[in-house]
Amino acid sequence: MAPVTTTQPTPPTRPTQRTVLAGARVVLPSGVVEGGRLTVDGGTIAANEQAEHVTLDLAGRGYTIVPGFVDLHNHGGGGASFTSGTAQDILTGVRTHREHGTTTLVASTVTNDLGVLARQAAVLSELVEQGDLAGIHYEGPFISPCRKGAHDEGLLRDPDPAEVRKLVEAGRGAAKMVTLATELPGGIESVRLLADLGVIAAIGHTDATYDQTRAAIDAGATVATHLFNAMPPLQHREPGPIVALLEDERVTVELINDGTHLHPAVLELAFASAGAGRVAFITDAMDAAGFGDGLYQLGPMQVEVVDGVARLVEGGSIAGSTLTLDTAFKRGVTLDRLPLADAVLATSTNPARLLGLSDRIGTLEPGKDADLVVLDEGYEVVGVMRKGEWVVRPA
Repeated sequence: MAPVTTTQPTPPTRPTQRTVLAGARVVLPSGVVEGGRLTVDGGTIAANEQAEHVTLDLAGRGYTIVPGFVDLHNHGGGGASFTSGTAQDILTGVRTHREHGTTTLVASTVTNDLGVLARQAAVLSELVEQGDLAGIHYEGPFISPCRKGAHDEGLLRDPDPAEVRKLVEAGRGAAKMVTLATELPGGIESVRLLADLGVIAAIGHTDATYDQTRAAIDAGATVATHLFNAMPPLQHREPGPIVALLEDERVTVELINDGTHLHPAVLELAFASAGAGRVAFITDAMDAAGFGDGLYQLGPMQVEVVDGVARLVEGGSIAGSTLTLDTAFKRGVTLDRLPLADAVLATSTNPARLLGLSDRIGTLEPGKDADLVVLDEGYEVVGVMRKGEWVVRPA
């Protein structure tokens, strides 16, 4: 396991007055504004009124301002895991991803004993209550052994609704999403339970057929966990879950845009089929994100990262990613040729909607949290603001 820093995240610079960010391209819900102005008053975005303010002049640098990124599916970063059991490790990972523009983050667990997951949830829920995390995502143990990926097969179990409820309750109101193989015994009942509890039921690590997937969506499933990965491939006589998930307007599809998990043509297919309004870029990041190659632990499984690609030491399965959302955004607009507005939908607006936080985050509008990312002309991060406080201040 790579070494983990033991220092607390550095407190960001606190805002003291109204600030106007002027001269950069600004991506708004209404369109892209060249040479725009964005006013921050305390921790929120304000209307561009004539009032006493300090101007941060960003003109002439080729900068673009977009909403803070929102990651629905993330296991750690900066050499630290969200399932280590310590608040310090979790905060290290959170800080790493914030420096890369992710201002809102859901912490994902990985398959383990139910008692271990409950203890992890107790730590994570405290950080949700403090505002450091936006929620908990349980990825496993209710998944298919046929599509287990980087999960310990010996710890997998069918999604018994009573056990699903216990895990949700262990999160003390912080559980936001549960990934299930809904074709397993108890899967459909568990989807209905999650829908009743206000928790997102996500279909993933599944061996479901097309019809079984349709049944799960009708029962209330609304997310495809890292679409294409850990599920049967599309076949012309048996379309499987991929077609069912892409074609249904009720479903948002997660995509890992790191160049390893998906071929660019497959990503293009997903956007063409689902539309930009139903795609959410995720990292599925593990400890090595923002840290480097080496040996790591993902739950009970050992992972080796070589040239930025994470694989299980035993078996060689891809084990999450080392992705950060700024890289996913940059790939989207440069290599995948997405319009800026579509990349913003995938990294900010759509995941904010899924989390029920559209009134606070996901777009740059007056009254919302001042969560934003400043990108240079090559779409590299040069500034990050969260709730009006600079995490990374533009030079």
